[in-house]
Amino acid sequence: MIEDSGKRALVVGMGVSGIATAARLRRAGWTPVIIERAPARRTGGYFIALFGAGQAAARRLGILDAMHNRTGRDVPADLDRTGRSRPGMSFADLPGEPWIVLRGDAENAAYSTLPDDVEVRFSTVPTAIEQDDDGVTVTLHDSAAGTSVTERFDLVVGADGLRSTVRRLTFGPHANHLRRLGYMVAACGYPGTPPGLAPGQGATLLEPERSMWVFAFTDHEPTIMMTYRTDDVDAEFTGTPAERLRAAFGPEPLGIMLEDVIAAFEAADDKLFDSVEQVHMDSWHRGRVILLGDAAWCVTLYAGMGVSAGFMGADLLGAMLERHPGDIRAALDEWERALRPHIQYYQDNAFDDRKIFVMDNPWEIRLRRFMPKLARTRIGALIAKRFLRPEVMERKCTDIVGDVLAKLPTPEHERRSVA
Repeated sequence: MIEDSGKRALVVGMGVSGIATAARLRRAGWTPVIIERAPARRTGGYFIALFGAGQAAARRLGILDAMHNRTGRDVPADLDRTGRSRPGMSFADLPGEPWIVLRGDAENAAYSTLPDDVEVRFSTVPTAIEQDDDGVTVTLHDSAAGTSVTERFDLVVGADGLRSTVRRLTFGPHANHLRRLGYMVAACGYPGTPPGLAPGQGATLLEPERSMWVFAFTDHEPTIMMTYRTDDVDAEFTGTPAERLRAAFGPEPLGIMLEDVIAAFEAADDKLFDSVEQVHMDSWHRGRVILLGDAAWCVTLYAGMGVSAGFMGADLLGAMLERHPGDIRAALDEWERALRPHIQYYQDNAFDDRKIFVMDNPWEIRLRRFMPKLARTRIGALIAKRFLRPEVMERKCTDIVGDVLAKLPTPEHERRSVA
């Protein structure tokens, strides 16, 4: 039975991070209320990786057992526009063997842990946030009903993504915190099997400063991702996304594969087309308002740590609030102090992680294609190891939150209860 602390939290955003945070807060005795801009829970989603750090946090949150690794087992193809194919490498070949899942898998798994007594309000956004020493007053607008209410909370968690409303209302304009990397990304599900591939087979088409990936799953249709460099991000939002993709992969003829996947992207109801950006904050919390997940620290999808970091943040936040039951600000300070060095490390390495997905020049592409052969020799293995940057992968696979919690002294209130 959950012991109720009497404290009330508003969680803004019903994505993976928001649901996981609300479930963990409820377990800590809080009464969370989740609000979501959309009129209903989102469905679908694309490829995500779940590294060891995220798996460990998901296990403590009770989420991991509701997921499974969908990594395809067939050898992926390395393609070119002419249709030539050679054995390639997949994301799952990275050190640490990350799980390959869908975003919807992670969200459904998190939702399965959410107690029935947690209130969820759809079509609702915050329009004003004001706080004092005792709590936070939030104005909530229900876009479906056209009504607004003002309510009081002990804590507000902004888990509302890259362009967070909570961040804008509390910390200022998006321009103060978003940093563009100069790349675009497009993604969608693909119905069936792309031409030239076997069912369940993944693929890459790698060219300088642009690439196309087919992420194959054992028991689900594949996800397509296309990414490319641009000198003018704003210009990429003129015209339709499909037009921008054709321009980015031109002026050469697209070939059968690219033509097909761009047509599939154009026809898809659920798709992503956006700039690749990071979020940089001097602090992830201000008073009783805290940002978590992409709203606080978007590392970029190239790092593959979005869902893992969200699980880590939710896991550690609940633990810190339990350690400091009478001092929310001390809990938030300790939470950020423990987590920030690791998130900063992921952010610092994200631009180099990009080269896993999109490379700068033909030499890097040739090295990538020879990687399987290089790894068979001693010198080649050292070159391949350096290319894959195992020290970064190790940091992604370490149970960071578990290590943090293991090193913390027993809280004073627990020592008193034992005595």
